[in-house]
Amino acid sequence: MEKIVKTGNRLRFRQATVEDMDYIMEVEYIPENAKYVISYTREVHMQTLDTPSATHLIIETLDTHEKVGFLMIAGLDNPSKEIEWTRIILNVKGKGYGQETLEMLKSWAFDDLKFHRAWLDCKDHNTRALHVYEKAGLVREGLIRETILTDGVYENLIILGILDREYFAMKNK
Repeated sequence: MEKIVKTGNRLRFRQATVEDMDYIMEVEYIPENAKYVISYTREVHMQTLDTPSATHLIIETLDTHEKVGFLMIAGLDNPSKEIEWTRIILNVKGKGYGQETLEMLKSWAFDDLKFHRAWLDCKDHNTRALHVYEKAGLVREGLIRETILTDGVYENLIILGILDREYFAMKNK
């Protein structure tokens, strides 16, 4: 039975299952996506598929249930009420699904789960994602310099976050 976690205007988040693992691996390793993430093995994804502290969600269209991406979320049991959006990966781009996904993620984190803070990291050269995150109200909180070694080159990560009060102020405007 499908477990629907959140529904938006055009999209829904559904709890990922073992049957979704081929899709998750495929989308993560698409060259256009893989250059922006530290790719995980199937084993790592399986260990965090659905646990008290972490989960994977499939992003689907409401009308046809077409898979358009996936999410990996950590910190679900964090006593400080801080959630990490570890993966936001879309394989269908240019349709506004990224913006809707961020709006749904914020609502899920703050309206539904009552978290205090949500955050993510993003490679500094991922300008498309940075634009979407900042447009959604996430604030650049820091830069971790040369922290990831990819193909012999050190890369920087930008930390972005949003607090519950910032979300509710934006929502109530």
